[in-house]
Amino acid sequence: MKTDLTKLTIKEAHEGLKKGEFTSVDLTRAFLEKIKEKNGEIKAFITVTEELALKQAKKADEMIKKGEGSVLTGIPCAIKDNILIKGIGCTAGSKFLENYIASYNATVIDKLEKLGAVFLGKTNMDEFAMGSSCERSAFFPTRNPHDLERVPGGSSGGSAAAVASDMCVYALGTDTGGSIRQPASFCGVDGLKPTYGAVSRYGIIAYASSLDQVGPLTKNVEDAGIVFEAIRGLDNMDSTSTDSKKKNDLEKLRIGVPKEYFAKGLDKEVEEAVKKAIETYKKLGAEIVEISLPMSEYALSCYYIIALAEASANLARFDGLRYGKFVEDEDGEIIDTYLKNRTSGFGKEVKKRIMIGTYTLSSGYYDAYYKRALKVRTLIKQDFEKAFEKVDVILGPTSPCLPFKIGEKSEDPLSMYLADIYTVSVNLAGLPGVSIPCGYSNGLPVGLQLIGAPFEEDKLLAIASLFEKNHDNR
Repeated sequence: MKTDLTKLTIKEAHEGLKKGEFTSVDLTRAFLEKIKEKNGEIKAFITVTEELALKQAKKADEMIKKGEGSVLTGIPCAIKDNILIKGIGCTAGSKFLENYIASYNATVIDKLEKLGAVFLGKTNMDEFAMGSSCERSAFFPTRNPHDLERVPGGSSGGSAAAVASDMCVYALGTDTGGSIRQPASFCGVDGLKPTYGAVSRYGIIAYASSLDQVGPLTKNVEDAGIVFEAIRGLDNMDSTSTDSKKKNDLEKLRIGVPKEYFAKGLDKEVEEAVKKAIETYKKLGAEIVEISLPMSEYALSCYYIIALAEASANLARFDGLRYGKFVEDEDGEIIDTYLKNRTSGFGKEVKKRIMIGTYTLSSGYYDAYYKRALKVRTLIKQDFEKAFEKVDVILGPTSPCLPFKIGEKSEDPLSMYLADIYTVSVNLAGLPGVSIPCGYSNGLPVGLQLIGAPFEEDKLLAIASLFEKNHDNR
């Protein structure tokens, strides 16, 4: 048994629990102590649910004694603060929901609870998942465990930082345009964004409903597969969810490398690490095929039109009357009350995105922007479909840059948005994508992104695992 229980992977922790080397209560207390030790400087958690976690751990120990449960029984995890846990606060990183207590569980929470999972708390995030750095939280910025002066990525920055700093065994995040994969890259952990519809979105505070997807952040590829298997599947509460699943029928591995992913704007250190990863796959017998995704250059523009349009519709319900913070106008005029609530509740970035989204959906601009973006989205999807006729998986950088310093890109929104340039197209096409560590530069992690065909997560993770087991990640 390892002396530091917080270093264990899911499989290692499960084996220790099964053999009776320690209990779930022991494990949970070790993580709660680690949170007390580290969260003050990293600020990964908004809420720590100590009472709930210990209660769940005791229940898990009883399940294990009876020989019940699964590999996730008694394993402590963290949950992004836009995923509802009944009776626990859920802020979505916003002052608007600062005092909101969830009245029901998200489907993914129900699934994990049935397996005996232990919830340590809710993790910090960019407000309403709108950001790429975790600086946009209304409460505080989260810091990168590898360098406290740098960002952990976003919007699931709290979840990624919690895993990277051993404050939980694994965490759940959401990914709308890279919000699992990019922080996974910045924090040196594994992050899986499943195929759209593979995991229920019921009980998730929505950003952009046609793009959002729940997925795991973990310490290795095997753990990502374990958590994904637990949360995937059809849910009657989410009409977009499905049971679709394809077998891993991999024979001769063919990896597609898009020429567009190695163009101007890619940091030299990132490019070198990713090219070393390509060489590793070559040595393992993979065939490397240069491919083209010509519509990639339009993905970011397309994404920010569609995502913001959907966000403006989804966030219309937050008016202070039905949800969240309420500020009454002194004169009692309903329109003034409404405007005051919308103005005081949302942060600057969220207000900006709502206004842009409303503009692109307005009369006279709908055809020029939103409708055209939907057409480009179809072309992006077709690019990937053609590519997967030739290759099993597509490889490239997760992010064009290393983790940047806190505040470095705050006054340059375009530069911030470009951090997601390699990830947004995956959401637009509804594909699965995984980020795995592939090296370090000056102590900062570099992420490798692998993109799969729809519902081929098993194949995608097998290919990612092949690299992980044969790569010296230094």
